Amino acid sequence: MPAIIQIVTTIDDRKAAEELGRRLVEERIVACCQVVGPIRSIYRWKGKVEEADEWYCVMKTRQGLYRRVEEAIKELHPYEVPEIVATAVDEALPEYTAWVETETS
Repeated sequence: MPAIIQIVTTIDDRKAAEELGRRLVEERIVACCQVVGPIRSIYRWKGKVEEADEWYCVMKTRQGLYRRVEEAIKELHPYEVPEIVATAVDEALPEYTAWVETETS
């Protein structure tokens, strides 16, 4: 099975989340981006506990494209330090894996 990964980021604006996903799909560096939300995030930032509504972006791509996706997210993201986390997909429907490969080639 080819190596695919799931990358997540959060962003504070639904329209911005959709634009981020659309751009990465158009550039063929992710096969899809699912925008979920709003979610409520509670976190510590610069010594203070913060709360915010955010949208969760879940993207699927090939493992070899991680750095390109990371750079694109950093370029487009409004946060000083955006969440960019990748998780290896150990098992997946072979046809889905093939689709991710095709859409990011």
